[in-house]
Amino acid sequence: MHCRTSSRGDTRVVASLILTVAAIGACVPSTNAQSTYKMPPADVVRMLDAPQPPSLSLDPTGHTAIVMERSAMPSIKELAAPMLRLAGVRLNPETDGPHSSYWSFISMRLKDVSTGHETDVELPADAMIGSVRWAPDGSKAAFLLTFDDRIELWTVDRKTGKAKKATDHRINATLTNGFEWMPDSHRLVVATTPTHRGEQPQASREAIGPVTQETTGVTAPVRTYQDLLESPHDEALFDHFATVQLVMVDTRRNREQEIGDASVFTSFEPSPNGRYLLTERVVTPYSYLVTYRSFPDVVETHDLQSGAVVEIARRPIQDQTPIGGVPTGPRTIVWKDVADSTLLWVEALDGGDPKAEVPFRDEIFMLDAPFKSANAKPFTKTEHRVWGATWLEGGELAMVNEYDRDRRWVRTWLVNANDGSDARLIWDRSIRDRYNDPGRPVTKTLPTGRSVVQVNDGAIFLSGAGASEEGDRPFLNRMDLESLETTQLWRCEGDSYETFADLLSDDGSVFLTRRETTTEPPNYFMRNLNMDSMTAFTDYVDPMAEFQTRIRKELVTYEREDGVTLSATLYLPPDHRNGERLPLVVWAYPREFNDAATAGQVSGSEHRYTRISGSSHLFFLTQGYAVMDDASMPVVGDDPLTVNDTFIKQIVDSADAAIQYAAERGVADPDRAGVGGHSYGAFMTANLLAHSDLFRAGIARSGAYNRTLTPFGFQSEERTFWEAPDVYFNLSPFMHADTIDEPILLIHGMVDNNSGTFPIQSERLYHAIKGHGGTARLVMLPYESHGYRARESILHTLAEMIEWFDTNVKYAPTRDSSG
Repeated sequence: MHCRTSSRGDTRVVASLILTVAAIGACVPSTNAQSTYKMPPADVVRMLDAPQPPSLSLDPTGHTAIVMERSAMPSIKELAAPMLRLAGVRLNPETDGPHSSYWSFISMRLKDVSTGHETDVELPADAMIGSVRWAPDGSKAAFLLTFDDRIELWTVDRKTGKAKKATDHRINATLTNGFEWMPDSHRLVVATTPTHRGEQPQASREAIGPVTQETTGVTAPVRTYQDLLESPHDEALFDHFATVQLVMVDTRRNREQEIGDASVFTSFEPSPNGRYLLTERVVTPYSYLVTYRSFPDVVETHDLQSGAVVEIARRPIQDQTPIGGVPTGPRTIVWKDVADSTLLWVEALDGGDPKAEVPFRDEIFMLDAPFKSANAKPFTKTEHRVWGATWLEGGELAMVNEYDRDRRWVRTWLVNANDGSDARLIWDRSIRDRYNDPGRPVTKTLPTGRSVVQVNDGAIFLSGAGASEEGDRPFLNRMDLESLETTQLWRCEGDSYETFADLLSDDGSVFLTRRETTTEPPNYFMRNLNMDSMTAFTDYVDPMAEFQTRIRKELVTYEREDGVTLSATLYLPPDHRNGERLPLVVWAYPREFNDAATAGQVSGSEHRYTRISGSSHLFFLTQGYAVMDDASMPVVGDDPLTVNDTFIKQIVDSADAAIQYAAERGVADPDRAGVGGHSYGAFMTANLLAHSDLFRAGIARSGAYNRTLTPFGFQSEERTFWEAPDVYFNLSPFMHADTIDEPILLIHGMVDNNSGTFPIQSERLYHAIKGHGGTARLVMLPYESHGYRARESILHTLAEMIEWFDTNVKYAPTRDSSG
């Protein structure tokens, strides 16, 4: 057996002291060194710097596509731009926008769908492109250009390819998308920085008094949020940078008009008929315990003709919402997509408490203009929590989803769109059941700009991943709305991986796909089912194909000790020789399941192109390692309240099965195996090293290791620390630091803002291991959050990972079999 146990005494008593111990741990001395950035091997650098595949956005009419080239990895200098961390937001005070964006582009061109003709769009060279959105009629697209000191709103004409600035106003995208198209396709509602905002508030050099918080016996559990407000000065900064003035910009007449007063708007959305604007704005008092999304807020409608404002809801601070629950009162207030000006919202019937026993948890309401609250009418009730509603083209039907969190189960109902009657159950399944996933309804954009499920001749289209025992086989199906029978129109076959992208014909016979093979990088294609043809639409060429196409990979299945079927994608480097046993990297992320059948379902495809980027563990293939990627680590239990009681044994058994499979295949040396993971995968990694001797070393990135610091739940754990102290103790690698006797590399972003994964989590685990004489290395990446973005950070991370496993796995001395 490879599992270790230890005698702990009364864990309840010990666990109750951990919060205090963690605080005392802040005083533990440690030797720190500021080092320069490392570089991984040259072949890794070349692959990282290779251009990425383009992104594509098709206009609502299907005539033109915007093709955009992604930006390269930002430099550490870009990440070091000024940043304010306020109320859960990270903003750049110099631009009035997000501190950084994961989806920025450097170039744009228009491509005619029918002819393939391309037109380059000329834009300023010193700006990043983001938030690209087509007008409802597809005549033009709007987008944001982010410069070093501002954000501008631009539009591009579909026919001419000419781009121009839409307004001279400074765009404020701190809390919102920055702009929304009006249904007429020539006006936009824009969030701007107030012209007379004034200077940034400055902190007083002298304290005016202590910062005080008080609780008065009201139950108010909160998650472990970061970047919260901490002082009156923070509140002033938040007001200063988050306050926006909404402006109507008419691109046809070159006119602009302010809409109401400036406020801290978090969203704004025009009604389908363009008569009203629905807004949400936060109001004081602010909180130092939750993010701005839980601040008191006011939801209103603005009549864009008369200027009249109607208050729809005034909601208090949401700091008393049960963990896993929802706020009371109206929530998710939106426009009904298939009506001129009808509001829709959900209200909890169980007080927002998921543990309450009630016949119905939620009820959906509707309210027509002019929005008199007395006229609100019920639409439908759901037994479980509402999980969204979508409207079908034509306005006669709607799909309502409800989610049962205890069973991890979703049901979808087809109902009358006017009053919720004539409900028919169309899908009833586990959210983990990939084999029986019916797919997502294909949507289209109406002339009003609203997105609805596309209907053709009494049927809708469904696209999905097509998970199966042979791997993912994406599909496009057609479902008859009367009989609910499904017909397969297309399914990915052969040695390729091809996914549905968008419809190009109303009947579903012509559509766009994204196709790749093990030797061909991803590109877009047009498929015509009537002509049984496939035509290339883009022609991306991977400059690193010479290496990446020679990587061998296979979707494999194997069994755990308890009979649960597991799967992984097994990668072998290009120069691997049959019979050669390589050092092995097992990279994984645990997931919870209610039953063994769904836990054992295969995921992924062996027919995908292997493009390695970012801080991917697949770069180990360049250094002569075998890699078992996304190795199944299912945690199975029919009761979600107790599934984590056997977490340790299940991940140890899963890891053991993965190593044994690779060894039996003759491709890996079981004595030279390393394990790694990110976030919850890092938590898994530390636990595997603490509770087994399966691996020679581990790499844990951006993890949480002391679960008493997330006392109101973590991942899918529904119990609090006080309800299950033994579980929190036993699952915390920090509590077992004395048994982590294999080398562990801890990597963490210094400004990680993911809930629960405070940077102190890695720091304290390092200190604990160091204090017990273990082998560990702690790497804290400046300016990085939960995922790593800067070129210098990614190169350094890969260098550290390769060096760590080379030293402690690949070239590690043979282990004493008696140990």
